Amino acid sequence: MTGYAEKKFDSKTISVKISIRTLNHRYLDWSCRGNQIGAVENKLRATCQKRLHRGRIEVFISLNFLDQGSWKLRINEDLLREILSSLEKVSSRMHQRSSFSVENLFSIPHIVDLTRKDLTGEEVEFLERSFEKALDVLIKERLREGREIKREIRRNLQNIRKAVNLIEGLAKKQPFLIREKLTERLKKLDQEAVISQEKLAEETAYLAQRYDLTEEIARLKSHLNHSQELLSPKIEEPVGKKLDFVAQELYREANTLNSKAHDIEIIKGSLMIKGEVESIRQQVQNLE
Repeated sequence: MTGYAEKKFDSKTISVKISIRTLNHRYLDWSCRGNQIGAVENKLRATCQKRLHRGRIEVFISLNFLDQGSWKLRINEDLLREILSSLEKVSSRMHQRSSFSVENLFSIPHIVDLTRKDLTGEEVEFLERSFEKALDVLIKERLREGREIKREIRRNLQNIRKAVNLIEGLAKKQPFLIREKLTERLKKLDQEAVISQEKLAEETAYLAQRYDLTEEIARLKSHLNHSQELLSPKIEEPVGKKLDFVAQELYREANTLNSKAHDIEIIKGSLMIKGEVESIRQQVQNLE
């Protein structure tokens, strides 16, 4: 499920900005960029895995260290002395004094090494709490989007149920349509005198049983009821994959209806069901 949250947090020693973006993905895929936070990243990933079950999680962490004592400065004095000595010799030969700024010092490779000390225990706890709060905002946004998606899926299911009820009514007329088509076919072949009414009835009964839609309609209703149960507010576990599976079953039954139908209206209804199922399958990709 897609979602985005960005929050800024401040403590006495550090200021942190955390951005979390989630995108659709079949599995949980973690990505963390920004300032290096070492082993703390594993803790944040574990926290995320407890609350999010799938999706691509893109985290960006920007740290600003407020305490000057948090930094370690090392100057390569031997190399600096060598550079200054060489610079003095060149200035003497050119009879021109050369200046050397602090900015120049930092731009020379291997002269200055400025690194941040490891995060203190308090800073690690602060970062973890901050990440939890940013995750709260993200999950709240995802829940809002999830409710909208579920409402849309319920509308799709309602349309499918209407089509199934219509098809159930039309299916009762299918044996008569089969008899009419069989009679017309025999007339074209000029064999109505050869085949008796009893044989015609037997053939009609055989074809009516072969193209009976009762089982498909019953399975469609069962899948629809199961889908409604999965969308119930009482269900707190992830349902995206289950709904995707049920949608596949709905699509399969609609295909069977289409292949067995002798009524153009039933064919139209099955095609409508397939269209609604396609919409559901697109929507469930955004659900956990």
